Amino acid sequence: MQRLLATYTCLLFGAVLQGISMSLFLFPHSIPSGGAAGLAILLNHWFGLSLGFSLWLANIMFLLFALKYFGYTWTFRTILSVATTSTTVTFITAHVPHLHVHLLVDIAAGALFFGIGVGLLIRAGASSGGMVIPALMIASYKRWSPGKVMMGINLFIFLFTALVIDKRIVIYAIICQFFSTNIIDFIYQLKFQRLLILSANWRRR
Repeated sequence: MQRLLATYTCLLFGAVLQGISMSLFLFPHSIPSGGAAGLAILLNHWFGLSLGFSLWLANIMFLLFALKYFGYTWTFRTILSVATTSTTVTFITAHVPHLHVHLLVDIAAGALFFGIGVGLLIRAGASSGGMVIPALMIASYKRWSPGKVMMGINLFIFLFTALVIDKRIVIYAIICQFFSTNIIDFIYQLKFQRLLILSANWRRR
């Protein structure tokens, strides 16, 4: 019971951090944190849909496919993650003003919060949704590297978003991806190195 509570606390906290990253630091500059965020920005740009609803819409089709490939537990946790992130984005964009300092500061802060948030989601046995799902499906079918597949999909969406909105977006998005993925890797390593004893205790229960 204690482990389950810790898992979902970690999941919810990570999803909220991801939502803060998008709504406060990245979306005000139309910078996508990933493929699904890029689609959300495009839906907002084309149809005037709210960013929170657009983010949910960009994820929902992939989540239906995830049921078949990844099982109910992983999919449920990812749905909870996406719902929490979308709710956070909707609330913050509607009620919290964007206090812009400098573009590079926003990119750095966005990458930091996003990296920590997604790292926590992975530790909780979930994902941030979006392009992670089709990337894993394609990689499994073709026996390709999931990371390379996901980067390819994201890069295509970044380029398309840049062509539609602003050409500089692709540069900002790649910079954000570089730093956030390194933070995710750090948190992933932290799980096995510093929390090894705690994890072993949980497994014995």
